[in-house]
Amino acid sequence: MPKMKSHTGMGKRVRFTGSGRIVSEQSGKRHKLEVKPSTRTRRMTGIVEVAKANQRRVRRLLAR
Repeated sequence: MPKMKSHTGMGKRVRFTGSGRIVSEQSGKRHKLEVKPSTRTRRMTGIVEVAKANQRRVRRLLAR
């Protein structure tokens, strides 16, 4: 059986912290910014931890 390949697209979107948590950029800040209040766009800056519901899926895609 060949080795499992990691999903390169997911590898570009998330990263692991030193303690093993999975973090990514906040979603919703790419388009339609004219209709969003600036307070909301400021909240969307920075990195956040991936939701607990998605962590298992992300780990499987990264084969880690």
